Amino acid sequence: MTPQTPTAPLFVDFSDVWLAYNEEFLAKKQFAVEAIDLQVRQGEFIAIVGPSGCGKSTFMKLATGLKMPSRGKIMIDGQPVTGPLKVSGMAFQAPSLLPWRTTMDNVLLPLEIVEPYRSNFKDKRKEYEERARKLLQSVGLAGYEDKFPWELSGGMQQRASICRALIHEPKMLLLDEPFGALDAFTREELWCTLRDLWTVQRFNVILVTHDLRESVFLADTVYVMSKSPGRFVIKREINLPRPRDLEITYTKEFTDIVHELRGHIGAIRQTTAVVNA
Repeated sequence: MTPQTPTAPLFVDFSDVWLAYNEEFLAKKQFAVEAIDLQVRQGEFIAIVGPSGCGKSTFMKLATGLKMPSRGKIMIDGQPVTGPLKVSGMAFQAPSLLPWRTTMDNVLLPLEIVEPYRSNFKDKRKEYEERARKLLQSVGLAGYEDKFPWELSGGMQQRASICRALIHEPKMLLLDEPFGALDAFTREELWCTLRDLWTVQRFNVILVTHDLRESVFLADTVYVMSKSPGRFVIKREINLPRPRDLEITYTKEFTDIVHELRGHIGAIRQTTAVVNA
C-alpha cells in the first residue's frame, strides 16, 4: 500500500505550467516544458522518466522554485512558489561533497547556510551533530563521520549527499539521477536505503531517472515525459505491495510494468524520428 490516501492533501500542484527560458524564446513560443498539470498528494513518492532532453531537469528547477513559469501556477505545501523553496532538499548524480570538509561537516553544511538554522548553528551545533550522526547511521555510514570525501567510495559519497539533503528535515526530497553514476549493485543498495528513509519519514519525493527499474521499484506513480517541449503523456500507478524487496524486481508483474514503460518511451522516440525525417 502507498502511504497517502485519496483524501490526503495536495502537496505539489502544477496547473497548466509552461516555461520558456527567456523572453526571445517566449516570443517565438519555444517552450522547454508545456501544459504541465500535476497533482501530488502529501507523502507520495513519484518518479519522472523520459528520453534525454525531454525537460525532466527543467521540471525539477520549477519544482524547487529555481525557475518561475512563463505561464501557469505552482503551489507547494499550500503556498504559491515565488522563489527557491526552503521546504525541499536536493541530491544530484554527482555527490558534490566539499573535499576539504569531513563527512560530518558536509552533512551539516545546509544548517550553516539556511535560515532559521544558520542563526543558531553555533549554539545548537551539538544537537545538529547528533541529528547528522543518526542520519549517517541510518544509511550505513556510522564511523565515517571524520572521513573526507576522497576516503569514501562513490556509494558512500552518495549516501552522505542524501543525508545532507535531509539534515534540515525537508518536507520534500528532489532527486535528479542520484544513482546514475554508480555500479548496479551499489545502485540497488541505495534504492533500499532511500526506501527505508522514506518509509520512516514519509517526506514527498520527486525522482528524475533514466532507470525504469529504479522508478518502478521506488515510486507510487511514474510519469513519462514527451520529447521537448516536455509534457506528461503517461501516468502509471505502481500497485506493487509495499514494503518492496529487491526480489520483486525479478517477478513477471514487475518486469511487465518496466516493459510497458519502455514501450511508451520507445513510441515517443519513434514519433520524434518520423517528425524529424
